[in-house]
Amino acid sequence: MSHEVQKQTILIVDDEPANIQVLGNLLKDEYHIKVASSGEKALTIVQDQTQTPPDLVLLDIQMPGIDGYEVCRRIKEDPYTGGIVIIFVTARSALSDEEKGLKLGAVDYISKPVSPAIVRARVDTHMNLKRKTDMLERLALIDGLTGIHNRRYFDEQFEKELGRSRREGSPLAVVMMDIDHFKSFNDNYGHGAGDSCLQKVAQALTDTLSRPGDSLCRYGGEEFIALLPGNDIKGARVVAERLRETLEALSITHDYCKTAPVVTLSLGAAAVGPGQQQKMDGESLLQRADTALYRAKKTGRNRVV
Repeated sequence: MSHEVQKQTILIVDDEPANIQVLGNLLKDEYHIKVASSGEKALTIVQDQTQTPPDLVLLDIQMPGIDGYEVCRRIKEDPYTGGIVIIFVTARSALSDEEKGLKLGAVDYISKPVSPAIVRARVDTHMNLKRKTDMLERLALIDGLTGIHNRRYFDEQFEKELGRSRREGSPLAVVMMDIDHFKSFNDNYGHGAGDSCLQKVAQALTDTLSRPGDSLCRYGGEEFIALLPGNDIKGARVVAERLRETLEALSITHDYCKTAPVVTLSLGAAAVGPGQQQKMDGESLLQRADTALYRAKKTGRNRVV
């Protein structure tokens, strides 16, 4: 990966073009720069979920319309943008102003006129900390055995996709899946072989999900779950059948399986379709998928319900 791709992004928010130019020129060699000339434009940029949010916002306080304090408050209260680092850059010098900004969630406060050395030093310090924090958070969302996302990641993404589905009126599906007779696999082949099996299953299923928005997570033990934004129940079952076929074709020997001589999957799909989004309860959607998975097991396993 190139250094260019790895650059972090800074959003500079100020109603004075000269101030934007000064800060942009100071930081453009080390960071990607985005700019906004008002609080409203800044919120539009950070809340655009089709784009990765900026890592840091350099935020003026005194602006027409929405001021910097309100921009900071809205950014910090939104789970999607709450991790963005905010530094106020302002002509206000009263301690009460600085205190207010810090209480709203800003990490620093730089007074105008700015010192180039101070701006670079403080931005670099907070960006280095943000990079390390992001790395730790990413590691916390990965399952240590299989290397795919874990249940915590699923829970976070599920909430985000539920919100998107409600806003846009788009369908959303989940597929719960369970490796058939995995306990007998572990009991007869050993836990080392069981771990290896889980790793192979996770990799094969992940490779089968072709759309960028789809994700596979280890849900616990031998359970996996797929999150499929934009899919109705028909589409979810097509994806689920493809996952089932992929695993069966992997041909991992399981002589102690009552269903087939190889490792297989039972899968349960559930979805929220058009017109149902506003009534949608995430817990009930998961419960429907779990019930479908239970039926798949009870009706012979190695199938999609």
